[in-house]
Amino acid sequence: MDAFQAIFNTVLIVFIVTTMLSAGFNTTFEQVTAVLSKASLVAAVVVVGFVIRPMVGWGTAELFSLATPAFIAMALLWACPGAPFGAKLVMTADADIQSGAVLQVMLASIGSITFAPTANAIISAADLGDDVSLPVGDLIRTVAALQLIPFAVGILTRHWAEERALEWNQFALKTSSITFLFVLAGALLGSWQTVIDLVGSAVILAAIVASAAMIAIGYVVSTGRSATKQAAALIQPCTNSGPAFAAVAIAFDNDPEILGAITAILLFQIVVGLMTASFFHHRRSEVSGASPAGAEGG
Repeated sequence: MDAFQAIFNTVLIVFIVTTMLSAGFNTTFEQVTAVLSKASLVAAVVVVGFVIRPMVGWGTAELFSLATPAFIAMALLWACPGAPFGAKLVMTADADIQSGAVLQVMLASIGSITFAPTANAIISAADLGDDVSLPVGDLIRTVAALQLIPFAVGILTRHWAEERALEWNQFALKTSSITFLFVLAGALLGSWQTVIDLVGSAVILAAIVASAAMIAIGYVVSTGRSATKQAAALIQPCTNSGPAFAAVAIAFDNDPEILGAITAILLFQIVVGLMTASFFHHRRSEVSGASPAGAEGG
């Protein structure tokens, strides 16, 4: 079991680092400046991601009276926005890809600092037990080092050597995708019985409700044209899972019940996100198809 955990933690580190490297390789300073100049949009995304999102996770866990392991999983996952998969959802919807990608990276970067204190505050306020807490300082240092430094390396490489950055990104992106599957598989392998037990449970329903709520809130609160609002909405439901898995490893010794709940919640975050992205895409296709005849009046 010790060997399995060592392998799991090593793969987890590779996943986090390559994910943020790829994000940096795909981001230019010009893109960042263009998106960040939209002050109202940035403010809306930040408030939704770092204030409303954790509260939705906490409130949903309370609403469905989740057991302590699942409650901890909700607190961890909903305190950590900025999932790279969010940018893929924006691409699936054919929404504002540039804004979605930059905002996703912004959330992930800021979240590497805010994740631990936010999750710990929720866990403490929820009174889950005297022994349930996060080593905030250790987590901040670990997650920030694994996310901020690789992202800085990636974006600086893109600025100084664009061709090399794009070349290296192919390897980083492939490695990130493969290791993400291994992280999910490892979490499932270590807690498969827990995941099976969660099928049809309140945990799954809580994940679906919270994910749908974040998409709706993200759309309503954001500003700009429809494609930009869709992008802002689609980056909100999915979790930047690296810090959450790191927290379980550091603070809870890879507790199988927490890992099982995290794995199940992540899967349904993705399902809800994909369904919404597909809906946005089909709606945009229908509007585009109708535009020659009725664009002026619509």
